[in-house]
Amino acid sequence: QWIAEGRVSGQTSVWAEGATEWKPLSTLPEFVALLSSQPPVPGAPPAYGAQPGLPQDIFTRDYDLDIGRCISDAWNLLKGNFGTIFVGVAVFMLIQIVIGALAQIPFVGLVFSVGNFIISGPLTGGVYYFMLKAIRRQPAEIGDVFAGFRIAFGQLLLGYIVAALLACLAALPGVAIMGVPIYMMVRHHAIEAGPFLLATVGFIVAMIPAIYFGVSWMFSLPLIIDKQMEFWPAMSASRRMVGKHWWLVFGLLVVCGLINVAGFAACCVGIFFSLPIVFGAMMYAYESIFSA
Repeated sequence: QWIAEGRVSGQTSVWAEGATEWKPLSTLPEFVALLSSQPPVPGAPPAYGAQPGLPQDIFTRDYDLDIGRCISDAWNLLKGNFGTIFVGVAVFMLIQIVIGALAQIPFVGLVFSVGNFIISGPLTGGVYYFMLKAIRRQPAEIGDVFAGFRIAFGQLLLGYIVAALLACLAALPGVAIMGVPIYMMVRHHAIEAGPFLLATVGFIVAMIPAIYFGVSWMFSLPLIIDKQMEFWPAMSASRRMVGKHWWLVFGLLVVCGLINVAGFAACCVGIFFSLPIVFGAMMYAYESIFSA
């Protein structure tokens, strides 16, 4: 079926049951006749997003998300591939730390802040791509962390920026409610019960949509780089599938957040051990929700 739909070709790497390595599909004798009957593949690849890789029945089916299994699988993945995964995620972390530090420098800090905003989407997408290859037992290399810059830079950039902007816009009413009483308390140099309560309500009103959309769109970047989807269909697909069990996905993110807090509390360096588990758990959840 995938051959007929043009989703795979003779050059697609596959893992046959009982094999010891990935091989091109054309090397498997049972597919030779079928591949030869297909029209030749054009030299140029199809337009990005022209052939999304989501199963056609994806939105009509349910899924089972086991938070504990995602965490334990991520831990086992890290143990089994410690050197590669640890170094790959560490490279990601070090880039973020260095750029964050440079952003604090007067005058030139703004340039690095903008630069960080531009690279965050492609860089994060690359880490997801790197983790997915490890999960699928494909050869994962440290350079895969930067795959987002060569595979889908523009779409990952848009997916990151648009999601962030829309979440901020959704939070604006709460920010407005919160801002007025805070201004009043600052002006009078006193914390008063009424304005403080109103500011708290505004904070809650701002956080609810920001959290909702942040959770709903958490799989947008993996869909863009893994399924070759454009940013808006990827955001829509992520929101629709997460919406079926939003609280479960939210619970996974809460657990991941606690793991990172524990890692940061371990003299800060523990984050280099906790973050690979968090990325792995998120991608195992992605596989559970979107895999064929």
